Amino acid sequence: MDGDGHRQSSSEGSGALPALIARIRRWATELGFAAVRIGDAELPGAERELDAWLAAGCHGEMDYMSRHGSLRCRPDLLMPGCRSVISARMNYLAAARPAEAVLAEPSFAYVSRYALGRDYHKVLRQRLKRLALRIAQERPHQWRVVVDSAPLLEVAVGQRSGLGWRGKHTLLLDRDAGSGFFLGEILTDLPLPPDPPVSAHCGQCSACIEACPTRAIIAPYQVDARRCISYLTIELRGAIPQSLRSLVGNRIYGCDDCQIVCPWNRFAQLSTEPDFRVRHDLDSATLVELFAWSAADFDERMAGSAIYRIGYDLWLRNIAVALGNGPATPEAMSALRARSTNGSALVREHVAWALARLEARVQSETNSDVDHENVLDLKGPRQHD
Repeated sequence: MDGDGHRQSSSEGSGALPALIARIRRWATELGFAAVRIGDAELPGAERELDAWLAAGCHGEMDYMSRHGSLRCRPDLLMPGCRSVISARMNYLAAARPAEAVLAEPSFAYVSRYALGRDYHKVLRQRLKRLALRIAQERPHQWRVVVDSAPLLEVAVGQRSGLGWRGKHTLLLDRDAGSGFFLGEILTDLPLPPDPPVSAHCGQCSACIEACPTRAIIAPYQVDARRCISYLTIELRGAIPQSLRSLVGNRIYGCDDCQIVCPWNRFAQLSTEPDFRVRHDLDSATLVELFAWSAADFDERMAGSAIYRIGYDLWLRNIAVALGNGPATPEAMSALRARSTNGSALVREHVAWALARLEARVQSETNSDVDHENVLDLKGPRQHD
């Protein structure tokens, strides 16, 4: 077992398990989790859906999605002997400048709400380990903690356990919390009685599908990652396709549009977790400010953040695209020109694209002003009473 797991024998009977589950929920609440549900180790139909999605190439360059194959759908393969999955969610929304306000200001940088604070992986992993160890004090068990650290279809697991239902944007939804939460799991060999799945409540709503800037939600419950802004700004290591750059807007890390418009997110709850509070004013920073960061600035300020893993080059690549989509201010053009001849080829290519767009915009506005003056000249001198 790796550092996320532990082996102990499980020899007691199952009579006290329902009472244990009640205590598990209480301990989880004390550790900051908003909800905990229990599922079995089965994900019926998940492997077939995953195979079809992979076969269509919708995973883009995320080769790790295809490498692990059926492991993602088989908790019992991830941890031999797994009989139950304890699914937990922790709210992440922090008090921040409203997402809509940032998106409406093209000179400002939009960072997905989940990444405004510290990296959630460490927070959830540590809390889930503490929960697993607390359980072991009462019921010795074999366990493994999963927080994006193993190939597991976490939304499918959460749906199976009754933690929520899968929305048409493919994220897990809860009637009382929307989708503003992180997921984590404890795989265990305890035969815990499972919670029933909850009914879906999307109905005929298609707000998320219609709101997607790049039309990445190609059908209800299906996302083509190759068009998704979260994929383009986080997972894609090379150049962002030119056909999609203008649609990225001012989003420099991730995208929340499908969540922002979801009616259930009217009930999303603010997190009380200090680690998820906004850091370095990322909810109100301008593109020019962030583009001026040196590599050392990035390393220092993004240490401990989910953003850190994309690296400095992709950070600059993303901001360059956003600058190219924004207003052609002297500050923006000066910032781009300052990076036009240094840095990696990847960054320079996106800077050149952005500069060309802003310069074309300036030229177009200049021509428009000239045309307007010519029209006035053709009309001749104005007469006054």
